[in-house]
Amino acid sequence: MALWMDAGSEPMTESEKADLEAISALKESAAIEFKEQGNECVRKGKKHYSEAVEFYTKAINQGVLSDSETSVLFSNRSHVNLLLGNYRRALTDAEEAIRLCPDNIKAVYRAAKASMSLDLLNEAKFYCEKGIENDPSNEDLKKLLKQVNSKKQEREQHEVEVSRAVVQAKACLSAMENRGVKIGKAMYRELTGLKKPMLDKNNILHWPVLLLYAEAMTSDFVEDFCETDISLNMFSEDSPPLPWDKNNEYTRDAIELYYEASSGTPLPSSRVLQYLLEGTKGSQAGTSGDEDTSLAKKPYNRRGSSGMVKVNERRTLHDVLKEPNLVIPEIPVFYVVSKRSKFYKDFAAGKWSPPS
Repeated sequence: MALWMDAGSEPMTESEKADLEAISALKESAAIEFKEQGNECVRKGKKHYSEAVEFYTKAINQGVLSDSETSVLFSNRSHVNLLLGNYRRALTDAEEAIRLCPDNIKAVYRAAKASMSLDLLNEAKFYCEKGIENDPSNEDLKKLLKQVNSKKQEREQHEVEVSRAVVQAKACLSAMENRGVKIGKAMYRELTGLKKPMLDKNNILHWPVLLLYAEAMTSDFVEDFCETDISLNMFSEDSPPLPWDKNNEYTRDAIELYYEASSGTPLPSSRVLQYLLEGTKGSQAGTSGDEDTSLAKKPYNRRGSSGMVKVNERRTLHDVLKEPNLVIPEIPVFYVVSKRSKFYKDFAAGKWSPPS
């Protein structure tokens, strides 16, 4: 009997040949039946898709159909896997269908569809163009190719924007490090939002600056202050009176600026870069692997005692920010007090500190 023949051996007798032909016919009949059952499951809807995959698999495993017929089975199984969201399996099946029968346009379309779902846009474009070359009137492939090209254009534009954001952030970081400026953790982001320094085309830093009136714990915010400007320019001579300053003590000639010395630890370059990229297209750029060259890698020397340090308002912002005992809490924060205020005595004596 042919059923008991050794694997790889050739039938010797007419009876064995007849047996093998009968077995092959049975397998072919079973494969066709499994295929039809698979098709019926697809027609029944989503609840039966998994059964359809099983029937197509059984049909393929019979191993007796022609390449073109087997190609159809792989293409059908690819279709169901697409419907199930099994995109990698769908692509593998479609590629096998194409290998068996390069003219299987449905398989080419499904390979393109699966590739696009996997975000393999170059592959999706290749399959679309291959299919259109073989079937120039195929509107489904043409429509899909437009979608692929549109998605590719969006990705390329996104990559350009990401690259630009990273370049700008790294240039800003480099400018800070060259100036010896140290960046620490944010203190008052709830007052300023995600404002960040920017480097202009002339390599000049522009800083958002928060002014806190220590006595009343109210604030003003300067969104763009050039590092080359002197500090006193943060205030205008003709500024209106502060609504809470009933005694008109906070006039331009009476106020003083202070910063809090040694109030934090400088962040490493990677963290500062992450902050500079936050809220931009480059925020997911994966720059954490960059070499960390920040000043924070060196031991931080807290020169001078902690506490409030008066700002010489005749100095530029740049000169103030590079003070060795100043760690900028993301953006510069200066405390404003009036020499005429009763509060001033306590502040100058160190009896006041910012709320934690």
